[in-house]
Amino acid sequence: MFENKTEAQAKQEILNLVAEYCDKFHNQKQYSEGDRIPYASRVYDHAEMVNLVDSALEFWLTSGRFTDEFEKKFSEYLNVKYCALVNSGSSANLTAFMALTSPLLGERAIRRGDEVITVAAGFPTTVTPIIQFNAVPVFVDVTIPQYNIDVTKLEAAYSSKTKAVMIAHTLGNPFDLGAVKEFCDKHNLWLVEDNCDALGSAYTLNEKKMFTGTIGDIGTSSFYPPHHMTMGEGGAVYTNNPLLAKIIKSMRDWGRDCICKSGCDNMCGHRFDKQYGNLPPGYDHKYVYSHFGYNLKATDMQAAIGCAQIEKFPSFVEKRKANFKRLKAALEPVSDKLILPVPCKNSDPSWFGFLITCTDGVNRNEIVKYIEGKGVQTRMLFAGNLTKHPCFDEMRKTGEGFRIVGTLENTDRIMRDTFWVGVYPGMTDEMIDYMAKTIIEAVK
Repeated sequence: MFENKTEAQAKQEILNLVAEYCDKFHNQKQYSEGDRIPYASRVYDHAEMVNLVDSALEFWLTSGRFTDEFEKKFSEYLNVKYCALVNSGSSANLTAFMALTSPLLGERAIRRGDEVITVAAGFPTTVTPIIQFNAVPVFVDVTIPQYNIDVTKLEAAYSSKTKAVMIAHTLGNPFDLGAVKEFCDKHNLWLVEDNCDALGSAYTLNEKKMFTGTIGDIGTSSFYPPHHMTMGEGGAVYTNNPLLAKIIKSMRDWGRDCICKSGCDNMCGHRFDKQYGNLPPGYDHKYVYSHFGYNLKATDMQAAIGCAQIEKFPSFVEKRKANFKRLKAALEPVSDKLILPVPCKNSDPSWFGFLITCTDGVNRNEIVKYIEGKGVQTRMLFAGNLTKHPCFDEMRKTGEGFRIVGTLENTDRIMRDTFWVGVYPGMTDEMIDYMAKTIIEAVK
């Protein structure tokens, strides 16, 4: 097959066949009313598959040229200086939090026993790194119908041990960044924006429109298949702070002090002539560790998919907005029975999903059972109230390890009365209309 062909010619022939294969055998199914409508799905074409095979043929496997390309393109899209690709959104949150524990941050470093303000109505891996480090999550209630932190409770949550605020933008709806940023600046606190469900969302602060994830000290993203864009698995951590960027990459790359990329040696020119810690002078800088880190790198095959996805991403955002708008308009006739989502003031959400809260007298479980029976996939707002889950059993027994400010009244209501459906960019108008019809039927 490849006789008398160069490696480059043979590779191009393979990639051309991959594109042809994808065009013929993928994304061919057309929606018909009654087909299962998932809450989220991958949206891709032959560009992603060609990139994936291109990376596989190169067989570098670990982070390489596609990783460099993705980090650059992603930084440019967000208008942020530094980006580190990791293997998942959960790893992104772990890396972001652990970066704030670095001794390089001096008195601002988070230490065991310090407190981090967050919410219980969300996904657990926003909170998990705090608990695993033996810092103390301080849970604040949220508002309905924005489903984000109640900023009027922030001062009550503050104590002399508070070091940071780490919260997510809920299903694409930004939290009140103006109020949260002002609070963090007032008390000299770190702000970590878990942006895993809100990539492409924007917020206007001081008359400047910026992407969520770039307003706090660190932002995180997830590229799991249901998210705004995908690599299959994958995530990113980003910042405009050069010191935090250095620490983030160290935490991601085993905790090492060296900044050389995989396969590169002696970029600093001083690999064997310095002294670190209590190591002997001249110890190989490639094996000097300044942090207790991890290996959280993504593969270049993941990054290759991301490089194709980022090119499509602006269109994904616009389609999510259009789907959300169409669904909300269609559900207005039952807005007396269902509380429909409302964007945060000064925000332009890139919606991940469409949150619905049942009013008194409307049974969430019955509504969901009917909708699911008609082929529309639903989801809860993740943990509902994380502090009610079995992972908190031991802490609830001892009353230690976390703190709740006031009551979590709205959080508990979300756990009882709220669900959501998708608005992902692969949805057609027919799918949106069928979802609305089915939800209205369920209510009536």
